[in-house]
Amino acid sequence: MAGKHLQRIDVHHHFWPRRYMIEEQARIPGYSHSSTGKDRLVNWSPELALETMDSQGIACGIGSISTPGVWYGDVPAARRLSRDWNEEGAKTVQAYPSRFGFFAVIAPPDTDGALREIEYALDTLKADGIGLLSNYDGISLGDPAFAPVFDELNRRKCVVFVHPALHPATAKLIPGLVPQGIEFPFETTRAITNLVLHGTLTRCPDIKFIFSHGAGVLPYLAARIEHVGSSVKAFVDNNPGGIEHALKRLYCDTAAATSTPQLAALLNFFPQSNILYGSDFPFIKPGPDIADLHAYSMSDAARTAIERKNAQALFPRLAGI
Repeated sequence: MAGKHLQRIDVHHHFWPRRYMIEEQARIPGYSHSSTGKDRLVNWSPELALETMDSQGIACGIGSISTPGVWYGDVPAARRLSRDWNEEGAKTVQAYPSRFGFFAVIAPPDTDGALREIEYALDTLKADGIGLLSNYDGISLGDPAFAPVFDELNRRKCVVFVHPALHPATAKLIPGLVPQGIEFPFETTRAITNLVLHGTLTRCPDIKFIFSHGAGVLPYLAARIEHVGSSVKAFVDNNPGGIEHALKRLYCDTAAATSTPQLAALLNFFPQSNILYGSDFPFIKPGPDIADLHAYSMSDAARTAIERKNAQALFPRLAGI
């Protein structure tokens, strides 16, 4: 399990570059996990991340931004913050090319800026994919306003990592409970459902979507979504191959999704090849989830696929890990 043998590829691993944090620390939400205060985020460094990775057998962490991201309704700020974060992410990978990758951040509400940043991040910085949040100002990813961005990502056959963000409509539904408890898993499922409803998954078949935290509650609700969606014209018209087919093409990570009921649901719904190891570091300590993965009854081959080989198939440059 945890130890010196570096075998895991972590697709849900957060970077907090200094240049980004200097400007953004005042906006970092007060609902951070109890074990991760702002000081730990402000003082993040690749070297500190590597200490944890080495102790937990994590060979490579593919960094991504977390909520609150870079979009606050200010186009120039979003472009500056995206560029700063992406360039710092690229520097981390350049310094430790076998230990890190990164999903570049963009701000989809700024279509022109997002398209330019996709080009720069993928062509110049050599990002491993693009990282998105589940909604922007309450607008879910399937909204037609974001279609030009997804069309470009599809043209490039991009890997897209989607992390939940608090939706303004649900922010105060359960006062006193941080959104990671309930709202994040449901927000992820809303984002997926919205993409299916608007036909983005069908229109963009060459995007490989990874959804955080076991794809929220999708494995539990997928049959219900299909049953209800089968009587909704937009669902049917936009998914001629069927709703279930569209959903089962998605990938998910195991961050905060390794309890016995969760793993059972993931393995029963998704193809095994579409389940990827994720830690959610530094918000979550990797050890307990890794222990859960090793306690769950599955073959060694299946466990190795989840922890490493499925990611290698998705990211060919990591094939040698």
